[in-house]
Amino acid sequence: MGSINAAVDVRQQGGVAVVAMDNPPVNALGFVLRSGLMQAMEQLRSDPSVKAVVLSGTARAFSGGADITEFGQASRDPNLRQVIAAIEDMPMPVVAAIQGVALGGGLELALGCHARVAWATARVGLPEVKLGLLPGAGGTQRLPRIVGVEKALAMIVTGNPIGAKEAAECGLVDALLDGAYPDAAVEWARGVQDRRRVRDREDALEPARADPGLIDRIAAPLLKASGAAAPRACVESVRGAVTMAFEEGLANERQLFEGLVTGDESRAQRYAFFAEREAQKAVLPAGTQARPVARAAVIGAGTMGGGIAMCFANAGIPVTVIETEQAALDRGMARIAELYGISAKRGSITATQAEERRGRIQGRLGLEGVEGADIVVEAVFEDMGVKKQVFAALDRLAKPGAVLATNTSYLDIDEIASVTSRPGDVLGMHFFSPANVMKLLEVVRGGQTSPEVIATAADVGKKLAKVGVVVGNCFGFVGNRMLARRSDAAERLLLDGASPAEVDAALVAFGFRMGPFAMGDMAGLDIGMRIRKAFGKRAPVSDALCEAGRYGQKTGSGYYLYEGRNARPDPEVDRIIAAESAKLGITRHPVGAEEITERLVYPMINEGARILEEGIAARPGDIDAIWLHGYNWPAWRGGPMFYADLVGLARIRDRLQDFFAATGDELLRPAPLLVKLADAGQGFGGEKARAA
Repeated sequence: MGSINAAVDVRQQGGVAVVAMDNPPVNALGFVLRSGLMQAMEQLRSDPSVKAVVLSGTARAFSGGADITEFGQASRDPNLRQVIAAIEDMPMPVVAAIQGVALGGGLELALGCHARVAWATARVGLPEVKLGLLPGAGGTQRLPRIVGVEKALAMIVTGNPIGAKEAAECGLVDALLDGAYPDAAVEWARGVQDRRRVRDREDALEPARADPGLIDRIAAPLLKASGAAAPRACVESVRGAVTMAFEEGLANERQLFEGLVTGDESRAQRYAFFAEREAQKAVLPAGTQARPVARAAVIGAGTMGGGIAMCFANAGIPVTVIETEQAALDRGMARIAELYGISAKRGSITATQAEERRGRIQGRLGLEGVEGADIVVEAVFEDMGVKKQVFAALDRLAKPGAVLATNTSYLDIDEIASVTSRPGDVLGMHFFSPANVMKLLEVVRGGQTSPEVIATAADVGKKLAKVGVVVGNCFGFVGNRMLARRSDAAERLLLDGASPAEVDAALVAFGFRMGPFAMGDMAGLDIGMRIRKAFGKRAPVSDALCEAGRYGQKTGSGYYLYEGRNARPDPEVDRIIAAESAKLGITRHPVGAEEITERLVYPMINEGARILEEGIAARPGDIDAIWLHGYNWPAWRGGPMFYADLVGLARIRDRLQDFFAATGDELLRPAPLLVKLADAGQGFGGEKARAA
């Protein structure tokens, strides 16, 4: 025995063969690893000295799943299904020893083994739905036979992994071990006699077979939040496990998988997967090094400041939260403690972890508290005068070399930096609310921000588990600049004849969780009005609602009337809209759902084209990553720039020209880059556009 190939090694420990997978970084099941596993099984099958086999990975991963770079390429045998079939037909028991993660094809590989053992830190799951797919190597057939239909549907349709303890409780793993890895699994395997295949287990399917409506009842709430095809295909594939013989169910699973893998939704989600990773690679001069960050300070203990402080504490970085008044500091610290308590109660962290994280956060009064901080994040009121006062003080008080970041969502970074003697140390770090939950971080480079400071902020973003995207300095940066175009379009749709409910319904049907008016009511309409007033702008309908004291949910009325959080249309809003339209001489008319969607989405894409032209974003994928992680753009549509390529830029150019002709709004005139690409028959991704 010994090395099979570069990814698989076999050794024997007293009658138990250990087949060790080591394909860095996460044991992706590419051709070399699959080939090595198949060769190992062929060798061991006829070895009379081998009484059991332990299949192991590394400390980081049993296997992170399929090598998705192989998707769309010609299949090379052995495929994963063939490897799994070889394992489950072995004449001796095969035990999967799971440490780290077993995800996707990695868990399907483990399901092909006769038993599974795991260490306490292991996490297992079938996340293929998040790439617009379903488990295509028997996962939808084997998992229900072990854990039952209800648990299997929850795991497969959501794609969310579970921890080792939960996996043991539902029977997915047969034992939790705490000895050396994989030696403890070798000892456990010596006592295994049963080599019954998972495919031969039927007991867990009986409740669903006895109750034909059970699957639909379980699936209904899981499908409610998604209009994508993959979750529905997952349900149908699991249904096949119940209604079909195993081999027939496998064939059905494969047919559904093939239908998804060639579809636009999976293309979009696989694109988004890579775009996220590429977006976090800042374009900087070769050799640029990040500065070390051992301690942080956050100015402001409000909702944003407290959330940002938690991000640092969660990453193991001590942080000082600074306020000017004791009462405000006490409220902020109490809220942080409350949030950690909620997390511990939910089980997302332990009580010990909650206490450790709280212990990394200290409160201080006065800006002198920034002393010793390697990075300072200002999170005070969104007012240029206030922010300039803070940064003038930071220039005096922060240590030399400290990164000075503002959490502004739209203000000019260069103007803020101008009050300091070290503009090279100043940049924007735009966190999204709630900061301790939302993944997006816009890293905003100012005109004089040094490459080292950009690299430091990007590196900190990774440590905080954020999707950090470096963008340029302009009003609203990338995300909010594009959102402003959608907001303008939504307002105009009301004036032209659409109702708030119709506009919201169109965007929800497109895939967003909320429409613009429901979202505005939740955030508070007065916030937008204050920003518009600061810049001398007006939104007739929204401003009229605010002038009537209708600020949204917090006042019980906005675009909708509220009973608690339950919204219903309000005839008074219809009257206000009609009055504002009449003032502007607009004759209102019905607007169809397709037109509503185009008028909301195409201006955003147009603004994205301008952002690329100006160099505010380096790549189309950067824009898409921002919208996917900061604004809940539906993942199965890939992001606005990817979606534009699917629609075809010629179509978008022509519709924008129609909107411009109808309104005279220069912001709706097709952007030069969009026109250039459309005329060449190309998309933002560089490929030729598909035929209309």
